Amino acid sequence: MIIGRDREIELLRNTIQDDKSHFIAVYGRRRIGKTFLIREAFDYRFTFQHAGLSDGGMKEQIFAFESSIKDAGGNANKSSKTWLEAFEDLKDLIRASQEKKKIIFIDELSWMDTPKSDLMRALEHFWNGWASGRKDIVLIVCASATSWMISKVIHNKGGLYNRLTEQIKLESFSLSDCEEYVKSQKLVMTRNQILQYYMIFGGVPFYWSFLQRGLSLSQNVDKTLFEKNAPLEDEFKYLYASIFRNPDGYIKVISALAKKKAGMSRDDIASEAGVANSGDLTKKLEELESCGFIRKYYAYGMKKKNAIYQLIDNFTLFYYQFMESKPTDEHFWSNQINTPTVNTWLGLAFERVCLEHVPQIKRKLGISGVQTDVNSWYCKANEEKGIRGAQIDLLIVRKDQVINLCEMKYSESEFSITEEASTSIRNKIHSLVASTNTKYAIYPTVITTYGLVDNAYAGDIQSVVTLNDLFVPEG
Repeated sequence: MIIGRDREIELLRNTIQDDKSHFIAVYGRRRIGKTFLIREAFDYRFTFQHAGLSDGGMKEQIFAFESSIKDAGGNANKSSKTWLEAFEDLKDLIRASQEKKKIIFIDELSWMDTPKSDLMRALEHFWNGWASGRKDIVLIVCASATSWMISKVIHNKGGLYNRLTEQIKLESFSLSDCEEYVKSQKLVMTRNQILQYYMIFGGVPFYWSFLQRGLSLSQNVDKTLFEKNAPLEDEFKYLYASIFRNPDGYIKVISALAKKKAGMSRDDIASEAGVANSGDLTKKLEELESCGFIRKYYAYGMKKKNAIYQLIDNFTLFYYQFMESKPTDEHFWSNQINTPTVNTWLGLAFERVCLEHVPQIKRKLGISGVQTDVNSWYCKANEEKGIRGAQIDLLIVRKDQVINLCEMKYSESEFSITEEASTSIRNKIHSLVASTNTKYAIYPTVITTYGLVDNAYAGDIQSVVTLNDLFVPEG
């Protein structure tokens, strides 16, 4: 059973209903469910399907491709030495097929693109010179190397430029999707437990498949990450290696960003990571952003050149916080419950989850149809202006001249706004207005798990968003 991919399935299935050929690129990070989506959408029926070898040279890749042609009932040429020859054999297989629409699925295309192999030239010739002139072919290419897919296929500057008929970037599950998955597996979990698992693993479907019935949340985390030979104990190493051919440089950038919650400028990244502030760093930052590991934002009121890059991938952040030191306790997570380190992490992780669910927050605020910019903001202390300095992780700047200043607070019960917290919010509002000279109305907004305690300070809050609101499906 496939969860939460209705739009993507409809798009894929519609391609077999018309009388034209389609060239579709499906991309997204490792473990996001690309292959599963494509197989489910076409009921596992393909005229031809093939997956590239993770660590093979050109000769091995072509041999494997020809073997897949043979498995599909074609006449494979085991002596093929070029991709042009191999794609000629694929043409023969398609010509012999009696199916109304020939579904061609090539998975992990980036692995097939070995140095000097001319794979992309052969693919270009196959599509432009032959398949696009027919009415009965659906060609789907897929890869976990998101940056490769974007540069080599989606933004191809050669013969495949603007040749795609459809493209699908497969996004992570939302909290609502994860809850639907949990119910489909007959797992018993509260929304707070789903939230905490999401804080660790994000909305990557494969990671959720390790949940086992009858185990507590902490037991499931231990079994998945910390037990001896746990299935995901080395996931961090494979995660970046599967996406980037030379992952070390990317990991240097990620490691630098992991040290500062609010993010860093590229100058600071270059200094902290020990890399040159050059075009190569620009490329790495763009690719990490395209893969969803980091986000680039401009603080409200700041010049556009002062971009901030922030690490937002839940699993990566959890790794640096708790796994990098390689704890040997097989019950590590169970023994960390209610420790100060975990309690601090819960607060920070909840903020990230909120940033991933801005559409749900906007819906609760009744502004789904209002044009908005989503920003973070910070300022240094300025005695002359009476500014103490402030950091705001989520500002929703609205076209109707209102700014929702969002405070995100994880709590195991109703959150109580203390006098100190109320003073902090007022200081942030004053700092924001004094620093930016904004004329917009500022609405203090609290996003928390179970709502607010009704006390003397709660009345200063314009809007409250709860965990249940974050579970509302999009659309």
